[in-house]
Amino acid sequence: MSVAVVAGNPKPKSRTLAAGILLAETLTGTAPDLVIDVVDLGPGLLGWGDPVVAEAVAAVAKSDVVIVASPTFKATYTGLLKLFLDQIPTDGLAGVYALPLMLGAGPGHALAPELLLKPVLVELGAITPARGLYLIDKTYAEDPQLAAYADRVRPLLPISKGE
Repeated sequence: MSVAVVAGNPKPKSRTLAAGILLAETLTGTAPDLVIDVVDLGPGLLGWGDPVVAEAVAAVAKSDVVIVASPTFKATYTGLLKLFLDQIPTDGLAGVYALPLMLGAGPGHALAPELLLKPVLVELGAITPARGLYLIDKTYAEDPQLAAYADRVRPLLPISKGE
């Protein structure tokens, strides 16, 4: 069973990336198998056929579980993340369990992962077995919601079945 984290924050090595990794570790007890900090893919995201981007897309599509993380920008996920997701073909995530995760400065956008990010993942064919998770960016690491979410979601993922 493989777990990937895709973080779409324009800032490299961001809290968003750290939160995605922390969620993966909380779910599985180990580090994720694949971590993609989308900002590192660079200008290849702006076109089609870039081999580095294509390799990242293929690796995500082969994962069993992917945590897709974004900060809240202008009340939604980032354009950078959208550029990456646009590289994935329709049904390109078929059979992949996807968990939308968003961080923000306050509770005003708590529904953003569910209302904005989750539908894109579904459009890409992903299985989204639970609601998205929203955490406050400055307190995500100690927020008890993260562990509670992991406990709620774990039985819905292939990791609970020993696959």
